[in-house]
Order: sequence, then structure tokens, then C-alpha cells
Amino acid sequence: MDYELGCRLAYRAKGETPFVFNIEAQTSGLQIVREERLTLTPTLEVEHWTMPESGNRYFRVIAPPGPLTVEYTARVSLAPPLEDPATIGEIAPAHLPLSVFTHLYPSRYCQSDKLERFARSTFGSLDAGYDRVNGICNWIHDYVTYEGGASDALTSAFDTVTQRAGVCRDFAHLAIALCRTLGIPARYVSAYAPRLDPPDFHAVVEAYLQGPQGGGWYIFDPTRMSEPDGLVRIGIGRDAAEVAFCSPYGAVDYEKPEVWIKATEPTAPSTTQAVRRGE
Repeated sequence: MDYELGCRLAYRAKGETPFVFNIEAQTSGLQIVREERLTLTPTLEVEHWTMPESGNRYFRVIAPPGPLTVEYTARVSLAPPLEDPATIGEIAPAHLPLSVFTHLYPSRYCQSDKLERFARSTFGSLDAGYDRVNGICNWIHDYVTYEGGASDALTSAFDTVTQRAGVCRDFAHLAIALCRTLGIPARYVSAYAPRLDPPDFHAVVEAYLQGPQGGGWYIFDPTRMSEPDGLVRIGIGRDAAEVAFCSPYGAVDYEKPEVWIKATEPTAPSTTQAVRRGE
């Protein structure tokens, strides 16, 4: 399936300001960028860099004082394998690839070490594997209210499980922390999300599980607001601190981002199959 997507970001820098952006769609075997265009007003020199271990695509500009507009558009093809959730289990630490161990550790917004008693008493009896991760996401959807303004840039998973309110970023952080507590590697994903209303950058979760073809990353959305098989990945990290769509290093004012994505042809209703997004 092909998707057309993009965003428009507007800022006003109060002095000469470096900006680092992470808004470009990733390219992998399951997600291919067919076309893309980046336009800056005013025209500035752009420095690009792709992080080897994650595939995150960053670019930096040095903006003069005054307005800065960044527009990105792309056409992206997705072909994620769909699998039967009943065939997907967990992997014991002794058999996990060492490359995924960083996604078991506590991180700034995902304090898995503070949630062990709650995680084990609430989710420890669920069937191991896809069903357990899905059960965690179901609990978050049912018991945490999606509410704009209920959290801020400092809100952590521990805050969310006690305050029981937040937005997609908070839902993702809590799901990640609970998975890690139970020994399931999990990471934060920023994405363009079809059918999200209102459109915005979206945060979801990938958990490392054992599928029919071996270990791999499977995608989950605790908000239940998007279609996992249509998510276009932008960045991955241990939590939101590693995948901010814009990091200005100076004083700036900004407008609300404009974000869009649509399928180039009608899509079928979402299935109950598991969506695998990488090895």
C-alpha cells in the first residue's frame, strides 16, 4: 500500500538558532520512500545524517533570526507481514539478541524499575507473548483517559500510571515501561498515522517477540486510534527523548504542526493480525 504524507512546521527564531529535525520517513525493507521533498523558507544549507543503529534520519539547519518554515512531503510504500497473534511468543533473556538489551533497561520516561510490583500483579498471569503485550495495551486504553493538556514534557510512565491521563506519548511510555518490567524489549516509535483524528505526529510501541520467522519487532498502539498496518515510521528510540521531531537550540516561538497522511487507494478494514515491522 502506498501513502502520501507530509508536514508543515513554522517557527520564529529570536536569534541565530540551530534546529535538528526528525520528520523524514525511514527507509527499510518493509517501508520504502518512493519520492520525497524537503522545502525550507528561507532557503538554508541542510546537513543530513542517518543513525546507523536505528535508521532515524536527522537533518540540521542554522536558522537566522526571524521566521522559519519547514515543509516535508513523501510517497511511501508499506508491506508489513501480517501474522497470527497466537503464533507469537516471548523470548527468554538468555536467547535475546544482545542488540535489543538496551530496550529492556529503564530510561528517562520509562522507569520500568519502579513498576515491577504493579506489572507482575496485573499482567503476570496473561499468556506470554503477543497476548500479554496486547493485554497491557488494552488495560492502558481502558484505564487511562486520553486527554490533551493532562501531561507535559516531563510526564513519565510512573506519572501516567498514577494520574491515569495523558496523550499518545504517555500511553506509549507506559506500555514500554510495563513490557520492560516483564522482560519484553520495547521501544518508542514516532510515526505518520492514517485515520488519526485530528492528524498529528503519533507515538506507538514496538515489542520484540518470537514469531514464526524468528525474533522481530511487532507494532502496538495503546491508544487504539490508528491502524498499525498503515503506520509510517519516522523514528525509534528508548523513549520520546530520542525521537523529538524538532529540537531547537535557542529561544523560538512556534505554531501547531500541520501533519497529514492518506492512502493512495481505498484500504480494507483493520484486521486482528499482528503487524511485524522489523528484525
